[in-house]
Amino acid sequence: MGRNIVVSGVRRQPTEELPVELVERKGLGHPDYIADSVSEYVSRELSRYYLENFGVILHHNVDKVLVIGGNAQVRFGGGDIIEPIRIIVSGRVTTEVKSSTGAVKVPVGSIILSAARRFITENFRFLDPDHHVVVDYRVGQGSADLVGVYELGVTSGGVPLANDTSIGVGFAPLTVTERLVYETERLLNSREFKSKYPEVGEDVKVMGLRQGKTITLTVASALVSRLIKDKDHYISVKEDVVNAIYDNAVKIASDYEIKVHLNTADNPEHGIYYLTYTGTSAEHGDDGMTGRGNRANGLITPMRPMSMEATAGKNPVSHIGKIYYVLANMIARRIYEEVKGIREVYVYLLSQIGKPIDNPLIANVEVVMGEGGELTGEVRREAEAITDEEISRVTRLTSMFVRGEITPF
Repeated sequence: MGRNIVVSGVRRQPTEELPVELVERKGLGHPDYIADSVSEYVSRELSRYYLENFGVILHHNVDKVLVIGGNAQVRFGGGDIIEPIRIIVSGRVTTEVKSSTGAVKVPVGSIILSAARRFITENFRFLDPDHHVVVDYRVGQGSADLVGVYELGVTSGGVPLANDTSIGVGFAPLTVTERLVYETERLLNSREFKSKYPEVGEDVKVMGLRQGKTITLTVASALVSRLIKDKDHYISVKEDVVNAIYDNAVKIASDYEIKVHLNTADNPEHGIYYLTYTGTSAEHGDDGMTGRGNRANGLITPMRPMSMEATAGKNPVSHIGKIYYVLANMIARRIYEEVKGIREVYVYLLSQIGKPIDNPLIANVEVVMGEGGELTGEVRREAEAITDEEISRVTRLTSMFVRGEITPF
């Protein structure tokens, strides 16, 4: 029996034609991004260990990471960490594997600590994992019913079985505002930008407002106190960052008026500046949690359909909250790029717990045709074929997650 794929035309005002559009991205050093990243790094490290030692990726979900902000004192030219950032990794993990020779313990603690340290060392220049961060974990064995469902799907030799009833949502294409918000954060956290402006920390958040043909970017960008000698230096760096954002925006949104506001809470008259010692606001009371940040396409888009599912840290074999969210976006992009006449595509994938992940309960595809266009039989067949093909290849996503080729936030 074929897959339940429904392709329909919808009358929906294209997002770029809405009078108001809101888009957000939490960047690399934001506490929520840190939580997502630690979740995902731990999942990757666990997956690799399970594969190397047992030949399969065993049950785990570490999508409950909490970042508790520390306490810091900053000043122009320096500062200090008074109390470290605390990262608590929580979830369910296979901690023991039974074999013919007895039970084999999985070194979960060392894997978690190593993964968190790796994320910090690979992505931060001034955040010291040994002195500025304390990592702890509270994980337990997965519940028997979920583990049973998971292991059945893995050991049967067939397609993994979904370990949850959940929805994955995706859409294409990104609007100009969405691309601009995404690329602005990526610019400020690029290696090239950091080499030119090392004073700019990793904690960058971009909020985009499009009103008509005007896009206003409100950017929060932590500056590194030890590299800022005085307020004049701070102001100078801010001006350079704003100019760089403008220059980049012109390339992406040339038909729009662009306004850029950087660190709007600054108040020089009262000595208030967005300075951090380590480059992240997590050093001084700003907390984070897995799932509170970007969705699977790297953005927070309240004007679009979204799910509240946390993608990071879930096992990459059978957890639909991760796999279907990424897959839905992949399907949407392919349909938009390959099927002529489509203005927007929305994809919804719904699983049932215990059912093969390549056979969702429904794959609902909604297309918004271009001006004057209609949903023809040919368009429907092409969209169905792409959807069917991508779902049939869903298991390939597992190795892509493990290799770090997909960042689901």
